[in-house]
Amino acid sequence: MRLGMADLPLHDRGDFEDADRGFIAKLSPAVIKTADGRVIWDNDSYDFLHGDCPETAHPSLWRQAQLCARQGLYEVTDGVYQVRGLDLSNMTLVEGDTGVIVIDPLISTECAAAALKLYRAHRGERPVTGVIYTHSHAAHFGGVRGVTRGGVPILAPAGFMEHALSDGVCVGPALIRRAVYMYGTALPRSTEGQIGCGLGMTFSTGTLSIIPPTADISRTGQEETVDGVRMVFQFASDAPAEMTFLIPGRRALCLAESATRNQRDLLPLRGAPVRDARAWARCLNETISLFAGRADVAFAAHHWPTWGGGDITRFLAQQRDMYAYLHDQTLRLLNKGLTAAEIAEAVQLPPALERAWHTHGYHGSVSHNVKAIYQRYLGWFDGNPAHLWEHPPKESAIRYVECLGGGSAVVAFARRYMTENDLRFAAQLLNHAVFADEGNKEARDLLAEVYTRLGHGAENATWRNFYLMGALELADGIVTATADLACRDLYAALTVEKIFDSLAIRVDGPRAWHERLAIDWHLTDLGERHRTTLSNGALIQEVNPPDETADLTLRLTKAQLLGLLSGNGVEGVACEGDTSALRRLVAVLDRPMPDFAIVTA
Repeated sequence: MRLGMADLPLHDRGDFEDADRGFIAKLSPAVIKTADGRVIWDNDSYDFLHGDCPETAHPSLWRQAQLCARQGLYEVTDGVYQVRGLDLSNMTLVEGDTGVIVIDPLISTECAAAALKLYRAHRGERPVTGVIYTHSHAAHFGGVRGVTRGGVPILAPAGFMEHALSDGVCVGPALIRRAVYMYGTALPRSTEGQIGCGLGMTFSTGTLSIIPPTADISRTGQEETVDGVRMVFQFASDAPAEMTFLIPGRRALCLAESATRNQRDLLPLRGAPVRDARAWARCLNETISLFAGRADVAFAAHHWPTWGGGDITRFLAQQRDMYAYLHDQTLRLLNKGLTAAEIAEAVQLPPALERAWHTHGYHGSVSHNVKAIYQRYLGWFDGNPAHLWEHPPKESAIRYVECLGGGSAVVAFARRYMTENDLRFAAQLLNHAVFADEGNKEARDLLAEVYTRLGHGAENATWRNFYLMGALELADGIVTATADLACRDLYAALTVEKIFDSLAIRVDGPRAWHERLAIDWHLTDLGERHRTTLSNGALIQEVNPPDETADLTLRLTKAQLLGLLSGNGVEGVACEGDTSALRRLVAVLDRPMPDFAIVTA
């Protein structure tokens, strides 16, 4: 039997006490702008969370939002400080012999600079003597140029650069479009709208930057000393590139994203490769074995710390058990023939875990994490041949609506299910009605109402945001994305192979079916030779190709290559051969669509 709110320890204010512990000062006002005055962070917009939970929010999510909205400078332990609530993630600052080491410098340079300024206002003008990226998501590195211009040690897990760059190169436009829904960026910040994302409040929209690491952490047990601070690392196998570490001299444990105050998402709703729940659980078990008895406080890149050896071990063990349980129960049931959707309905956490607030699905959820585990092992196909070759959504919707007697009949059925409070099925019916006829205003308005009600009842913040963004799109049309993963630093850090990968996925295959050409690219500053060959609609690249004549040979620098692909032309580039080959290649390149429809066909 699933626990209700009445079964949860609402009287326990321990999390609120921990979230406020060590508080020094706030940023006031908590509004951060770019140099030209554009607001890229406004934590004051969440002041409405000081009130009681309204009917338009799940009480558990409201509680989480109240905790995440706290902002300011906090002392974690002697010589360790955090700035929270000035971006999606926390910035942690560890004082060394001559300055301060910055851990996870937020997403935007403007937010990182503001966080460092707040720290210095209360701890003195210590120079930044090192930087640590604990993880390869932008929330852990994007603001680095707001705290340093380089020239200091920068530590990161092995594989960091590859994974940090991969999101934006291949599927960046789709990720950004879906992130608008996941984080509810276009929603008003109000009791009816966006109240955070579970992991924090939202992401900042300032200047993204990156400085490549100067040293990799590639194995568990590796030790490094920066500015007199000794650190012992654990290379985490639960993520693309992540590491945790102990600061023995401070008895402080950095958990990065391995364990936070909510259930994380094994597969973010914005999209990503599925994370391995079993490896995650084993990594947390290793963390307990390595560090739990050697730390008096554990802090992470999100949320608030945990103090006390016993509480740290309990917290880590519950997080470990949660991911292990989800993994093992999903595999148990899929081996009994249940599909992903069926397993998601069947699995619930044990009561002892459900009573722990930090296992609740504010960012991930049992439902979509179970489906992610299923996908990791068996893929999208559930084995039912009826699902092997279905019509795409719009074509299916037209046929479903015809079978049900037309759009008006579908709306009537949906109203009945809404009356019975079966909002899930009402949404399915109305989705068919809208996909079959986007001009059916009655269906659109009713579906927006259903999405709004589902959003207001969701404990999971990312679900709430998706539902409410869906309602907004139905009512007002597509909202343009304001975030962009692209930045000069990221593109400059790409390998030449990655640059050509990004070009290959833009080739419009059918338009290029009958085009054949080969271009040699001599990167004079790198001493590299690459060949791209357009063949049967695919752009094939070779490094150090054989000495065969290409249609066109270009001699240029990497910067010129990036400029050429950005539309700057071939000025200053040495060309040999048929220059029309370049024009023919450009002619078959497609442009991504950053604002595609999601809840309409």
